[in-house]
Amino acid sequence: MSISQTKDLLKSLKPIPAEIGATVLWLRDYTWNLYPQANELIYDNDSALAIGWSPTDRVGHTFCSIAVGRISMNIHYGFYRGVELSDPKQILLGEGNQYRYLLVSSTDKFPAKDISQLTKETDRNSLAKSQRQKAAQEGLTIVKSASEKKAGEKNVETR
Repeated sequence: MSISQTKDLLKSLKPIPAEIGATVLWLRDYTWNLYPQANELIYDNDSALAIGWSPTDRVGHTFCSIAVGRISMNIHYGFYRGVELSDPKQILLGEGNQYRYLLVSSTDKFPAKDISQLTKETDRNSLAKSQRQKAAQEGLTIVKSASEKKAGEKNVETR
């Protein structure tokens, strides 16, 4: 799937309000342009739509993500190992053991430069955690589903 071929993602975004979907697509383009060699993992389930970037095809190696809650409709731009990030401007939220995120309300308020620096740091951390494993192929979009009604759906396309 290329950056312009978004059929599966657009299908997942259909129940989400258009302005939120547009923000998600903008964030996806932003991240994809920074990391075209990473694999994009899309999880569409009953509670959220999440898009993560990983040097492999494993969610455990994901270094950043975009998530939209199905009920709250909040957009998170998050880091799975966010607690390990320096975050000098203290822009990340979250109090869990691992995940940190930024609530994104609009693209014009998105701190792209700061997030780019944090993403570089978390990408380096992810590569170290994955022991520099690489997927058999890079630059894939892998669509997965976690909900019962969507179980069994899986699609892998090359960009």
